[in-house]
Amino acid sequence: MLYRQGEIGSSWYAVLGGSLEARLTHTTQTSSTNTDKAVVSLDVGATFGESIVHDLPRDMTVCTKTTCELLRIHQNDFKKIWDKHSNLMKDLIASNKLRNGMASGNLSKCQSPPPVMTQARRTITPDNPDPAEVITENPSMPMARAGWVLRTLLLSDQNTVLRDRKTGGGRSVVRRCASGSELIDWLMNLVSTDHDSFSRHDVIGMWQALLEEGVISHATGEHPFKDKCLFYNFWQDREGALNTPTIQDVAEAEEHLDEALQELVHRGPDAHLRLILRSPSSERTPEDLELIFEELSEQKALAHLPNSVKRELASVVVFEAHPKAGHTLFRQGDDGKAWYVIMQGAVSVETYSKGIVESLYEGEDFGGLALIHNVPRSATITVKEDNTHLLRVDKDSYNKIVRDIEANTVRLKELGSDVLVLEKSPRLHKYMIIAGTPQKILEHLLEHRLSTTNVAGSRNDPCLDDFLLTHIVFMPTRTLVSELNKYYHMENPAQDREYTINCKRKVVQFVYRWVVTIRHPVFDDVVSMSFLEELASDVEADCQLLGGKSQALQEEASLMHHIMSRLRRYQDERLETSGLKWKLPPGGQPICLFSAISNPSKNNRPIIRPNDDIIFRVYCADHTFCTLRLAVNATAETIKVGAYEKCSLRHPVQDLRIVEVKSNGERVPFRDSEHSIPTTVALNSCIFLTPKDHMDALTCVPEQEKSEGAEISGDFDSLSTKELAYHMTLFDWELFWNVHEYELIYLTFGRHRFQQITANLDIFLRRFNEIQYWVITEICTSQNISKRTNILKKMIKLATYCKEYYNFNAFFAILMGLSDVAVSRLSTTWDKLPSKSRKQFTEYETLIDPSRNHRAYRITVGKLPSPMIPFMPLLIKDMKFTHDGNKTHVNGLVNFEKMHMLAQTMRTLRYCRARHLVLDPPVSKNEADVKSYVSCLRCVNNERTLMSMSQKLEPRRT
Repeated sequence: MLYRQGEIGSSWYAVLGGSLEARLTHTTQTSSTNTDKAVVSLDVGATFGESIVHDLPRDMTVCTKTTCELLRIHQNDFKKIWDKHSNLMKDLIASNKLRNGMASGNLSKCQSPPPVMTQARRTITPDNPDPAEVITENPSMPMARAGWVLRTLLLSDQNTVLRDRKTGGGRSVVRRCASGSELIDWLMNLVSTDHDSFSRHDVIGMWQALLEEGVISHATGEHPFKDKCLFYNFWQDREGALNTPTIQDVAEAEEHLDEALQELVHRGPDAHLRLILRSPSSERTPEDLELIFEELSEQKALAHLPNSVKRELASVVVFEAHPKAGHTLFRQGDDGKAWYVIMQGAVSVETYSKGIVESLYEGEDFGGLALIHNVPRSATITVKEDNTHLLRVDKDSYNKIVRDIEANTVRLKELGSDVLVLEKSPRLHKYMIIAGTPQKILEHLLEHRLSTTNVAGSRNDPCLDDFLLTHIVFMPTRTLVSELNKYYHMENPAQDREYTINCKRKVVQFVYRWVVTIRHPVFDDVVSMSFLEELASDVEADCQLLGGKSQALQEEASLMHHIMSRLRRYQDERLETSGLKWKLPPGGQPICLFSAISNPSKNNRPIIRPNDDIIFRVYCADHTFCTLRLAVNATAETIKVGAYEKCSLRHPVQDLRIVEVKSNGERVPFRDSEHSIPTTVALNSCIFLTPKDHMDALTCVPEQEKSEGAEISGDFDSLSTKELAYHMTLFDWELFWNVHEYELIYLTFGRHRFQQITANLDIFLRRFNEIQYWVITEICTSQNISKRTNILKKMIKLATYCKEYYNFNAFFAILMGLSDVAVSRLSTTWDKLPSKSRKQFTEYETLIDPSRNHRAYRITVGKLPSPMIPFMPLLIKDMKFTHDGNKTHVNGLVNFEKMHMLAQTMRTLRYCRARHLVLDPPVSKNEADVKSYVSCLRCVNNERTLMSMSQKLEPRRT
């Protein structure tokens, strides 16, 4: 028993876990005995006990039904909160009373909530979802607060957007309402100051986020939020609220406006997606289908499905919300009628013989086997968590997709086996390659995807582009040029002159597209370079032989001349930078010291090439070392042998290992076959040579320890943040420009498989870590709290400028540094930060939020033009996700659907560099100092050391 009816209360409560019961005590007329009657259940999120504000006795008895966890606030503290935020608290308390099942303002009568609030909960799992219905049992606190802020500002607006309006020919009046178009116009004026790229669609999502939680609704509950002359009002006004905002209310709402807008901006895209998913399939536009397809592409449960299936699913998949746990979706033995994917929440899997056998969570699916094999359900599925969201595909829709795809699929067979599978794309109105043998895929591209009359006609063909970007995965360059050579010299038994010429044209056009798309890796390969020279000679000879007075192969000869000119120009550039020597500094930092010695090009940072030399140290267990100069692409075994000869170790060379020792003492051994070891080691790491059984005895060398305790050179606090962001972006752009798309494939599939390096990508990723740890180090090495607070403020401002320059790699690194526990725990420092900076940091945290596969970031950059520096770790994650979730070969054929997905990520990289970076330089008085500082960011990357420094600055409170 928490308390009894009639007692004087001392605390207010909120339910964090478990369930309680509120009871009314009645005295019967026939006897003097009292009887308790349970009238309402108080579950997670419920609040009660607000009678303490007016010093009234408890009007109910409250006792626990299960083990509970409660939040309790004493009467004196609660009164202070109530007095300071009276209107907001009244709205929240009234909202909670409705959620608890008690009418506003009259607890003792225990009336049911008004019909408008319960209408959306009539059907939990509708066959035809209604986007006008709410999807939560109770509005969340952030959305309730955002609703209060917007309502307060709307009511205080001089334009009186919210007002009473007559509907139905003047027969009825809707209290304090506004049309959807008016609300969008009003909110866009608020949002556009900080989000110039926001569209009306984005704002529709923000209002729909409020509607789907019951904060606002259509006047009659019939419509979701639309940009039309349909009237909507807030739930307080539907309940008959008469209060008008006071000056204090308006001031408080303006204070919380940024927070409310950020919450709505964050939730808007998901709400807009749910709006589409709950609308009839016939109403989904091509843009809607593309948005759903992107969502399905991020679901790991669907990763194995071809893109064509996902696109078909986009037109039939529906959204299903379950506000309360405990609902049974289907029972063991039922007929399979639908397939489900969990978007949010969890379900329990239960069988009659074993009970609950497992739980399924976000990203997992269930119900598919019974659908595919047409058998009864093998288990009972029950919703495990409140606010569980599902994607559902009905059986009839799924079967129709399977039939339609099979009907649109063309299979080319040889000797009874498939050698090429094509599928018609409704979106592109052409057949796409799904699978095939490498030779048949190439043959199809040459015969059907290249125009013999117009080179530009094939430039936008996605299949050709995907092949060029990914062929090294399934068709090595040596094999490709061999097949191209055969096709060019194809013997034609019928001696059809036109056919022979067309074959030659297609090969030349293919090669031209290959060179333009892939660039220097084609010229770096000895086999492809030899092929290009032979092809140029053959085309010139054939042009003279076949041409005569006609124009046969004239255009192709011109293309080959252009290719060979590019080849010669590239060879001249390579000759200028040949023999470059790179130096790996002790500890591997900073990036600027990882530089080329005697670089002839002073303006641009050269590309690291496999045959360049690199100078680095290899340490022994006693911290003695030798210096090696080897090719960048040298294997760990080559490094081991070279160091063994210089260090004169007594152990046999076959018993030795090359090991990376990080600044925190972690030891990472390398396989003998691994390439480019010096460029892959982490910040402040060293390379060791050690016997296999002595690895545990390795310790950090003095250079690493010195770096851990060193003061940071330069004074960040005295430099201009805009200048820093400008020069940081230029420096990062040079590193990013040198990363080739192929390096993503090498890293994803393994460098050893291609005998290639990822050195330029390694250095760019190292730069990300360098910036992140630099941020932490700058803050944790500042002993003065005022200076530390100023550094914190400047870091947030630096992130702002990086975002303006579209340098999202540095933007993420800075924000992740500020979010590190060594910085985030400095509460005293954060408390002194100006409120504007704190709000800005909160906004940026929303942008870097990793939930829903970084949806917020993807939406933002999807609207931006090139050039930009993307968040590279996310591109690498996308590549690995595609690789791990899809087989490269299926039934002996190349899974070209996987190549489509890989190429899409690689195209993102290419799009970011579609134009050269041109920035207006800021006014500077000490440009040289800023450039030097930006390129030499010294940092500590030992988490234990950083945490120790942080705790010395602000000891843990006891």
